[in-house]
Amino acid sequence: MNSEYFVKLLLILISAAFVNNVILSQFLGICSFVGISNKIKTATGMGFAVIFVITVASAIASLIYKAILYPLELDYLKTIVFIMVIACLVQFVEMVIKKFSPSLYNALGVYLPLITTNCAVLGVALINVDKEFDLLTSIINGFGTAIGFTIAIVLMAGIRERLEYNDITKSFKGSPIVLITATLMAMAFYGFAGLV
Repeated sequence: MNSEYFVKLLLILISAAFVNNVILSQFLGICSFVGISNKIKTATGMGFAVIFVITVASAIASLIYKAILYPLELDYLKTIVFIMVIACLVQFVEMVIKKFSPSLYNALGVYLPLITTNCAVLGVALINVDKEFDLLTSIINGFGTAIGFTIAIVLMAGIRERLEYNDITKSFKGSPIVLITATLMAMAFYGFAGLV
C-alpha cells in the first residue's frame, strides 16, 4: 500500500467521522439518535452495535455488488440485497447482545432491531457503491461513518444526562430540547467542514 492510498484512506476516515457526520450533517439515523441517547451506557452499546453492523455491512455489500450484482447487470437489486444483508447482521448482533449483556439488550429495546431500518446503515452501503469505492475504502468509509455515529450519540447522551438536572421550561422538555441540542451540535460539527 503506497503512501498516497494510505493518506486517501485516512482522509476518508476523518471525513466520514467528522466532516460528513452521518447524523449531524447528513441527517441519517435520527430515530435511534433521539431514542437511545438518554443514557451514556445505552448510547455506547448502540454505538458499538452500529460500528459492527455498518463496518461489516460495508464490506459484504461491496463484495456482493462487485462480484455479483454489477457483473450480472443486476444493479437495480442493490437496495433490496443490501437491506437483506443488514437484516442478517442485525439479527446476529441482537443474538450476541442478548446472550452476553441482557441488561444492554433490555435497555436498547426496540431500537436494536431498528438498526435494520436505520437509514444510516443502508446509506453508507449505497454511498460506497455510488462512489465506486474498492473493498478497503468501503470498509474504512463504513467504519469512519460508524465512529461518527457513535461520537454523536454518546455526546448527545452526555448532554441529555446533564440536562436532567437543569430547570427546563415544560414546553421544551423531551424531544424539543433534544432537537435544539442536536441543531447546536450540527452547527459545531460544521466547523470541521474545511478540515478535509
